[in-house]
Amino acid sequence: MSYLVIVESPTKARTIRRMLDQRRYRVMASQGHLIDLPKSQLGIDIEKGFEPRYITIRGKGSILKELKEAGKKAQKVFLAADPDREGEAICWHLCQALNLDDSSPCRVEFFEITEAAVKEAFKNPHPINMNRVEAQQTRRILDRLVGYQISPLLWRNLRSGLSAGRVQSVAVRLICDREEEIRSFVPEEYWTLEAEFAAGEEESSRFRAELDRFRNKKIKLSSKEELDRVVEAVGGGPFTVDRVVKSRRKRQPLPPFNTSSLQQEASTKLGFPSSKTMSLAQQLYEGIKIGSETVGLITYMRTDSLRVSAQAQEQAREYLRSRFGEDFIPPAPPVYRSRQRTQEAHEAIRPTSVFRDPESVQPYLTRDQLRLYQLIWTRFMASQMAPALYDQVRVQIGAPGGYSFKATGSILLFPGFLLFYREEEKEGEAPLPPLEEGQVLKLLQLHPEQHFTQPPPRYTEASLIKVLEEKGIGRPSTYAPIIQTIQGRGYVKKEKKTFLPTELGQVVVDLLKKYFPEIIDISFTAQMELQLDQIAEGKQKRIQVLEQFYDNFSRRLAKAQEEIRRIELAAEESDEICPQCQRRLIYKHGRFGKFLACPGFPECRYTKNLVKETGVRCPVDGGMLVERRSRKGRIFYGCSNFPQCRYTLWNKPLNERCPLCQHLLVEAGGEKKPVKRCSNKECSYREQMEVKTVGRGGR
Repeated sequence: MSYLVIVESPTKARTIRRMLDQRRYRVMASQGHLIDLPKSQLGIDIEKGFEPRYITIRGKGSILKELKEAGKKAQKVFLAADPDREGEAICWHLCQALNLDDSSPCRVEFFEITEAAVKEAFKNPHPINMNRVEAQQTRRILDRLVGYQISPLLWRNLRSGLSAGRVQSVAVRLICDREEEIRSFVPEEYWTLEAEFAAGEEESSRFRAELDRFRNKKIKLSSKEELDRVVEAVGGGPFTVDRVVKSRRKRQPLPPFNTSSLQQEASTKLGFPSSKTMSLAQQLYEGIKIGSETVGLITYMRTDSLRVSAQAQEQAREYLRSRFGEDFIPPAPPVYRSRQRTQEAHEAIRPTSVFRDPESVQPYLTRDQLRLYQLIWTRFMASQMAPALYDQVRVQIGAPGGYSFKATGSILLFPGFLLFYREEEKEGEAPLPPLEEGQVLKLLQLHPEQHFTQPPPRYTEASLIKVLEEKGIGRPSTYAPIIQTIQGRGYVKKEKKTFLPTELGQVVVDLLKKYFPEIIDISFTAQMELQLDQIAEGKQKRIQVLEQFYDNFSRRLAKAQEEIRRIELAAEESDEICPQCQRRLIYKHGRFGKFLACPGFPECRYTKNLVKETGVRCPVDGGMLVERRSRKGRIFYGCSNFPQCRYTLWNKPLNERCPLCQHLLVEAGGEKKPVKRCSNKECSYREQMEVKTVGRGGR
């Protein structure tokens, strides 16, 4: 082999291998990072300029050995990890391990895994970007200094297994602060008044208008008494159309997705957790077998950018022109502005070819892969289309006593991008009947309504990701693992798709606010991200950032170590009774999550694992199939007799057997379109399940 190419994942390696001349190129996978800081110790020499001590990650030695041997036989080694800071760090570590010259053109970057993009990238290799490497190392050292020095304080004084972090702690703080806002919120009463008018005798002439002004000033009704005074004043009229303003309104399409907006939209529209969205996007990026070829269906999914290449825009315009005609294409390709400090070398998330529409790739994708791809494809296509066009009418209606009502209506004249990406119309978009200034209206009925101001809503995954991005906290690519971590540590819990802080989360936040205010300060954390960006741009030095941070942090750490004392959290009681001493069992947290234990420890050492039974027997040994969680938090189902029986399923088992092969049936397909299918992968049995609906009053 003349050339060795190293990428991160085996899937990516398989895809790229088919695009290169296999007689000249050998493609291997590092399977992520091979070299990192040691887990068992800090791994940073603070006295020697925060020098990191890297080691080969446990279990990765054999992979590194294979890569070294292959590197010795190769004429040249190309490093093709992902085009971001983590990918750059992987390449730099490989350079060191394989004794390569990092100033030589050994780095290959592509933002989509298509044959054209990959071959073009290999024509233009470049040296390792050491500024990116420095930024990644700075972030890694900062996170290690915070995590490995604050976390032991939490272990000693609260509970083992806890952690603190620059970004995760701020995320928990946001959730705690929002809960405090909700608790302290005092609702205020207010009233609205709508008038139902008729402009003629026909049913279609009816419309509603809302009380808007008193003597040309905005009016707010704070009580029933104020409302009654208005109702008495306007009486039965007369009501006259004072002003009619007609205009044309354009509704512009949304930009294509970046990492943050993709996670938000997939959460809102598809109900996907951010971790699932990123996992599916990784699969679509790294390569899907479409007929006889394997190709990446989307561009790189870790990006802040909204930029779209000229080639991709021209391809989209060609598709739209042939399908809908010239009217649906804007005169010039649209340009969307990214947020500040965006890596503009990246593109937005888009399909690598618009001609691979969701219908054409449907046979090759799983249901969830298809749903996410369809979301990305339609959002991108809509972003390249002409705006929607409305005829809008604003009407001001005069009433006795100096009061006036307003009504707004609009008619869609031209759908534009809404052909692809239609969203619910905003309130007040219903058309109004023809109205003229001076026209007298007939009052049909007044509709007063009492309201109370509402507290701010709890964060959902989508809204938490949105606020993290808006405040410049962390990177969008880290939001999924952060959300998993704060739930896994027990700092927050999710109820009805919203986050609530636990007592533990609130205690940790209060401790950090007192002893490490900078770590949990939103603006300070955002400023640290800005400094990391500046290091990546070569405008800051790593040592300066670390020294500036650690000077204050070390003093606060010493004070916290001296002052923090053991905090006892109130035990959470269960409904179960200890069979040995009759005390009420309490919930405890251990290495593998929650379990039940007797509060009489050490006199009584009774414990009980918490398992959620499915009511379905294991087909192997007759044990009960119970719900479990993997190390990454994913739910699966396994036999209660583990480890003697290792039978497992990823889908929820049903107490039914397949009519074709007698294997267990499982539930798949999601809440909206659940299906029964056979757990035997070689069996094709599949049956639609009945969807359980809830009435309007059942929420």
